[in-house]
Amino acid sequence: MANLSVNVAGVDFKNPVIPASGVFGYGREYEELFPLSALGGIATKGTTLHMRPGNPAPRIAETPSGMINSVGLQNPGIDAFIEKELSNLLTKDTVILSNIAGSTAEECATVAEKLEHTDVHMIELNISCPNVKQGGAAFGVHCESAAAVTAAVRKATTKPLVVKLSPNVTDITEIARAVEAAGADALSLINTVLGMRIDINTHRPILKNNVGGMSGPAVFPLAVRMVWQVANAVKIPVIGMGGIDSGKAAIEMMMAGARAVQVGGAIFTDPYAPVRIIEEMNQWLDEHGVADINDIVGCVEPW
Repeated sequence: MANLSVNVAGVDFKNPVIPASGVFGYGREYEELFPLSALGGIATKGTTLHMRPGNPAPRIAETPSGMINSVGLQNPGIDAFIEKELSNLLTKDTVILSNIAGSTAEECATVAEKLEHTDVHMIELNISCPNVKQGGAAFGVHCESAAAVTAAVRKATTKPLVVKLSPNVTDITEIARAVEAAGADALSLINTVLGMRIDINTHRPILKNNVGGMSGPAVFPLAVRMVWQVANAVKIPVIGMGGIDSGKAAIEMMMAGARAVQVGGAIFTDPYAPVRIIEEMNQWLDEHGVADINDIVGCVEPW
């Protein structure tokens, strides 16, 4: 059996597989299916300073190879998360990445400051949220705003800081470098790709929000390309995600340069996907005589 343990920004993971934020809640439902300790880590549902009810339904729609969603960061707020969920998660013998978001840099920093006084292992900052002070554009689409929100959160916490990048940009490496310079310890990518579905009978978008974030196997090649580009553009570690639905896909993402991977949409069709992917990765490594999974990180050889 190969060594599956990895290290990201000084944090040790028993294996590289992490359910992505927004698909796993706080783990309570999935704990009925398998022990959470089997996972490398858990990225919690995106949490904001105050409770959010999310966007009105319909807010999820299928695509030919995935789904789009506009759930809108429905969550109970950071205080409720710390009081009711985090203490339970920290007993599960796995790394907890607390995903946070906000409408202003100050709000994100306040959420991070509250987590500073907990035992959470890492903070994952979602910069795909609209920046209300800058006309509603997402923090992550401009180098200046991406760096500013990263710097604000960096000042608020000493926890290892992972910044989750948006793919809805012209050059993701520019954003990655800006965030690295602002103090990020690691990067995770990609977040969802902006998409849309239309009901041809009603002439209306299927989602009440009109557009939403697309995920699933259809975005996998985009994610691999961006992870490869970013891993070669920065010195900090990268966590790869976007359409990973098998052990082979996870291996491919790590060959592109990811130190760990997050699994998202696949969990909706197969609740056991994270543990299945761990098993499939180990099987592939054994079959190919790879004793340590770290040996494949970034091993792709471009033509």
